[in-house]
Amino acid sequence: MPTLEQTNRQAANLYWLAFLLTGNRETSLDAAVEALDAPDGNPFFSAWMLAWSRKVVIAKALAAIRVELAASAQRIAEARSRKSASPSGNWTPARDVTKAELERALLAIDAFPRCVLLLSLFEGLSIDDATVLLDVDRDLVRKAQAFALAELTSNLAGMGNASHA
Repeated sequence: MPTLEQTNRQAANLYWLAFLLTGNRETSLDAAVEALDAPDGNPFFSAWMLAWSRKVVIAKALAAIRVELAASAQRIAEARSRKSASPSGNWTPARDVTKAELERALLAIDAFPRCVLLLSLFEGLSIDDATVLLDVDRDLVRKAQAFALAELTSNLAGMGNASHA
């Protein structure tokens, strides 16, 4: 059975995910609270409920910024392509990067590429799943993914904290 400390940590992680997706503290709090507003269940299902809560947070956070995402996606679609490789599963921030630095670096990225990066690299969703969630085509997700990884790497390098494993 999860302890109160574990539950609080999981709730905080859901809130942070929503915040990184939306870039707005109030909207992200609403998304996290709505996702966690489920009746108490059997402790056996706690891991499943946490995974489901993450999916609900993602859906609610993306819905809350749908207009901003569409405008951001349009900017990416119109931007010239960069000669950058797609992010790989072995990209990681330097070990000494703080949560606050990672947050600043991520929030400095425009909404659509930031959400693509969070969904694909940080949440481990497939390109196809990100495409469905964001309601865009596969090529735009790949372009945004490359753009976001380059931006994140640059942002962290500016703080002295980027690496490739």
